[in-house]
Amino acid sequence: MKLFKKSTNKPEPVLSFGESLIILAVILCILGYLIIVKRQEPQAPLFISFVLLAIYGHLRGFKWQTVMDGMRSGLRAGVDPLIIFLSIGVLIATWIFSGTIPTIMYLGFEIISVKFFLPTVFIVCTLVGIACGSSFTTVSTMGIAFVGIGATLHINPGLTAGVIVSGAFCGSNISPLSGTTNLAASVGDISIYKHIKALLVTDIPAWAICVVLYTFLGINSKDVSLGAVHQMMNGLANGFWISGWALLPVLLLIILAIFQVPAIPSLGLGSLFAVLLGWIHSPSTNISTITHTIMTGFVSHTGDKTIDTLLSKGGISSMLTSLALILFALALGGLLIKFNIISTIINHLAGIVKTPGRLTFATALTCIGVNLMVGEHYLAIILPGQSFLPVADKLGLKREDFTRILNDAGAAVNAIVPWSVSGVFIATTLQINPLTFIPWAFFPFLVTIIAIIAGALVKLPSNSSSPVNEIVTD
Repeated sequence: MKLFKKSTNKPEPVLSFGESLIILAVILCILGYLIIVKRQEPQAPLFISFVLLAIYGHLRGFKWQTVMDGMRSGLRAGVDPLIIFLSIGVLIATWIFSGTIPTIMYLGFEIISVKFFLPTVFIVCTLVGIACGSSFTTVSTMGIAFVGIGATLHINPGLTAGVIVSGAFCGSNISPLSGTTNLAASVGDISIYKHIKALLVTDIPAWAICVVLYTFLGINSKDVSLGAVHQMMNGLANGFWISGWALLPVLLLIILAIFQVPAIPSLGLGSLFAVLLGWIHSPSTNISTITHTIMTGFVSHTGDKTIDTLLSKGGISSMLTSLALILFALALGGLLIKFNIISTIINHLAGIVKTPGRLTFATALTCIGVNLMVGEHYLAIILPGQSFLPVADKLGLKREDFTRILNDAGAAVNAIVPWSVSGVFIATTLQINPLTFIPWAFFPFLVTIIAIIAGALVKLPSNSSSPVNEIVTD
């Protein structure tokens, strides 16, 4: 009966650094063992971790109301991503219906060679990511098309997906239209362009290394018969509307991004325009078919098994499993924050950083930790940013050198965490196990390593007046 005892006015406990560390270690062991070792879907491990943490917290002295408040606050942070997920499910279905994605695939077959497929995909995804400022949009549009092309060329799907992810997140990282990039700049209270200029110091070397690696991997790819490519092109031409007009939804999204229209209305308008375009081309389509496509996804009936598999996807229902995963991840993260487990560890780290190198490493480590434990890239920028910014100022570190590590380790790393918002989205959209593309997504790994090295090499201004042994934290 102790578990359900009535609440008292006794103050709630303060968890020590050691206890917080043990709790995180146990949760990571549960997630790592079930997801990585046993290859289970992340939903159940996250749910188990959430329930165990909630029970432990209550037994430790937290009121049930505190537990529920933590869960609710965690879920509130994910309202926008959840709606974006559903909107992208609709976008995928409508863009196949309008012929947009089939047209991109068709054009890709015409211009892409097998040997240079991988670096071309990486460069194109980088440019699209810069233009639209959204890694999610890049993955859900160009990504789907490139996965289809790669499958026809008999290239490892995990490798193709890894290249797409690297390009999409690289482009988003340095785009002035990106939400995470603007967030990192706002945390440091600096100009977005000053922030991007600092990002180029780390992102350009990481981008160049990726180009070299993907070129090497592409050159070593086996030659394939172009007969399969021509068969795919014929199937696309016979089953879908292949036309330059079908690319207008892509142009609309880019225009909306330039005018900084938020993601949710942009995706909605992009889907609505695609529906209108598809209906103009095929006016016999009735409203029931369109609404069914929006709900359950587009179903391809070309007769070509490969095309029908690749282009039967999208819809609201396709995202529901992912939404469950995100809800459990956010609820778990909310408890970790409400119990002050995350802040206890961050404050401990902030108290021992006395050089730019240590500060950069501690900030990067915290960004990665928040991504692993909370799975939300915005929180992975905000929490370390707010905690370590006073320390950076006391050290005399330039704000842009500090915000750079928030962007590189906070936003990009989210893509390579299987249960994170980005990891789940990529896996769902490209219909691929996260563990198959993560090893090939070189950019998040490289940019984080280079950012840590760059932080260690930063020279403090000569007029810095705060000796390092006077640094304290609030």
